[in-house]
Amino acid sequence: MVKSAPAPIANRNQPSKVEGIKEKSNFLREPVATQILEDTTHFSEEAVQLLKFHGSYQQDNRDHRVKGQEKDYQFMLRTRNPGGFVPPQLYLALDNLSDEHGNHTLRVTTRQGFQLHGILKKNLKAAIASIVKNMGSTLGACGDLNRNVMAPPAPFKNRPDYQYAWEYANNIADLLTPQTGAYYEIWLDGEKIISAEESPEVIAARQRNGTGTIIHDSEEPIYGTHYMPRKFKVCVTVPSDNSVDLYSQDLTLVVITNQEGELEGFNVFAGGGFGRTHNKEETFARIADEICYVDKDDVYQLVKAIVATQRDYGDRTDRRHARLKYLINDWGVDKFRTQVEDYFGKSVAPFKSLPEFKYYDFLGWNEQGDGKLFLGISVNNGRVKDEGTFQLKTALREIVEQFNLPMRLTPHHNIIFYEIEPENKSAIQEILKRCGIVDDPKTIEPLVRYAMACPALPTCGLAITESERAIPGILERIRTLLDQLGLQKEHFVVRMTGCPNGCARPYMAELGFVGSAPESYQVWLGGSPAQTRLAQPYIERLHDKDIESFLEPIFVYFKNFREYEESFGDFCDRLGFEALREFAATYQPQTTTAVSKSRHRISIKDEVYLKLKEVATSQDRPMTELVNEALEAYFQNLS
Repeated sequence: MVKSAPAPIANRNQPSKVEGIKEKSNFLREPVATQILEDTTHFSEEAVQLLKFHGSYQQDNRDHRVKGQEKDYQFMLRTRNPGGFVPPQLYLALDNLSDEHGNHTLRVTTRQGFQLHGILKKNLKAAIASIVKNMGSTLGACGDLNRNVMAPPAPFKNRPDYQYAWEYANNIADLLTPQTGAYYEIWLDGEKIISAEESPEVIAARQRNGTGTIIHDSEEPIYGTHYMPRKFKVCVTVPSDNSVDLYSQDLTLVVITNQEGELEGFNVFAGGGFGRTHNKEETFARIADEICYVDKDDVYQLVKAIVATQRDYGDRTDRRHARLKYLINDWGVDKFRTQVEDYFGKSVAPFKSLPEFKYYDFLGWNEQGDGKLFLGISVNNGRVKDEGTFQLKTALREIVEQFNLPMRLTPHHNIIFYEIEPENKSAIQEILKRCGIVDDPKTIEPLVRYAMACPALPTCGLAITESERAIPGILERIRTLLDQLGLQKEHFVVRMTGCPNGCARPYMAELGFVGSAPESYQVWLGGSPAQTRLAQPYIERLHDKDIESFLEPIFVYFKNFREYEESFGDFCDRLGFEALREFAATYQPQTTTAVSKSRHRISIKDEVYLKLKEVATSQDRPMTELVNEALEAYFQNLS
């Protein structure tokens, strides 16, 4: 007997307004289909909610707001790139669109896609059509469904586990792609572009039922009329590789292979998520739990079982309480696992042991494992642009045009070129050098290398304060403070968002800034360098002008009482906030105040200065530190 799926929770409780919009939309068609034909600058509220499913957010540039005038409406488009894969043809199309219809920049997202900003409503259809016709898609990049499926970006051809991660990230993305014809009807006038064949296993798994995962006689067999209660985020990774921030996902699969490198199955995590609201304690950041192990032959059915559990039991009344993390938190892992088993049709296997996870960014030149090379390029805050002598956008286009290379976008909003013939390395290096782009990660300021920030102002409608535009100056100030305190070689993971939704995943950082008011941030401390531990809120509101005075006592305490090679995040977690606050309460400033109020000036000969500068550069130390060290030794000898 075929088991029917439970009635969607939207029919059992008083649904939110968005649930009604989805229900009346005829599977994401209306009112978007009608309003895209209208000569207006923006969509209605109902259409805006549905537009997200098609991969776009309606925004306005707050820098251009003028009282009494219409908002400067524009649209952000986000691409769907499972595992971060971007073929050369698609990149060139996106680069063209950014100039023709956008703001002349591209932005790599923290979920391995691209975003285009500044598109006008009248150009939206042409932009989406161009993306689809050039091997891309925006379908499902936003909205209440499965988002872009992440995977480690490193193109290791001699590592079967990495190849499996890519394969299954792509297949799960296909499995959970909306089946409605609305996308192609609206943006391509019904022309469905076939960019790649789906796996026969995926096609069969989408229709297979018997345990309640499928909604029969529906255009959306997995999602149904109401789709998911909120966004749903998936990643696939390999043991030890946490380049994907696996604990932040709704669902994570970890590849398990045998000694011959053959795929056996997957470990399953579930229940991570970061979206929260200030002063709403019922909303919180949460890391994923270990759920089970699943054999490779059953993985699609288990994914469907987890999706169906969230689809049918997730909260459709309160959107702030609608993510899978809240369902697991309310139920507990055991009850959640039992319900998943009900949809799965049998018991699940125990979770297998795993090695410690570490963070990798894969920057610089690396061997692929098949004789070819790959190159990881650091992109500050993910923003691909030309600015002054820094011509990243020009460099990337030249490389793609000249060498026809594919890309993998990274979860740390960087870019990897791969399939590089060794004989082309010097030519690529010459392009990068001419455009002011470094290809050696050792030359990147470590605070910058490991930092992330969301776009925030001026276009994000949720932003409370600055993030992308603020973090370069804040990182520079933190580095200056560390240098003043004798912590020149110290660095840690800094992440910043302009609101508490956490798009740059600040809640896993060693030092996280979360926008809480104009020019002010909630500060989180105690995450791990490997992003395997949740940070905790230390102060609710810190004005950006007070960052140095706030951080100085914490850094001094860290310098004086850290254990050997202990990271800043591990130190804060080990000592605890009570100890940090107790030390800060009695701390007398040593640098930030004293240095700014009293600068003692002396003159030295030019040849001495040049020698000092040479030594300081070779030792990577401030000249002031060398002078003080030399003078202290001199005075000790006198005594």
